[in-house]
Amino acid sequence: MSKITVAPTSLKDVLLITPTVFGDDRGYFLEAFKAASYQKAGIEYSFVQDNTSRSKEHILRGLHYQWPKPQGKLVSVVRGAIFDVAVDIRTDSPQFGQWYGTVLDDKEHRQLWIPPGFAHGFVVLSDVVDLYYKCTEYYLPEYDKAIAWNDPVIEVAWPIEGAPQLSAKDEAAPFLRDVSEEDLPRINPHK
Repeated sequence: MSKITVAPTSLKDVLLITPTVFGDDRGYFLEAFKAASYQKAGIEYSFVQDNTSRSKEHILRGLHYQWPKPQGKLVSVVRGAIFDVAVDIRTDSPQFGQWYGTVLDDKEHRQLWIPPGFAHGFVVLSDVVDLYYKCTEYYLPEYDKAIAWNDPVIEVAWPIEGAPQLSAKDEAAPFLRDVSEEDLPRINPHK
């Protein structure tokens, strides 16, 4: 029976998950997701959408979030390596503006659980990367938002030299201080 090892991170509720990998000289096998295991670990969300993406080296995507229909994301790498980042942007959180980052790759097969209310971004560390991630809410373009990857208050320590390649959306993303409070998530959205 496969199991997962769950480790807390410096951000409350963001979890680093390591699955059991069975491998030999022929290859490997792992359970990428088993609802009962994740529920036991405290991830008691229903996943409604699975996404895959491919990016090339030096591509940086993020910091993305969705509001008022926030997405939780369970992020993993199928091929290559990324530096994956979660930022707590919930206005009523004691961790507001703090970030956590880690390398996810196709060797250790670790996953990062990013709960609803956090911004997410990554930079590609390999020639190419294939990401697979599960989402707790459907992607809704009308609620899609971003914060600048180089926000001077958040100060993510991206492990890159020089300027990354960005999409037009990410180039135009505002700093956190310039985002209206109504456009940011809250722990308790009814306050």
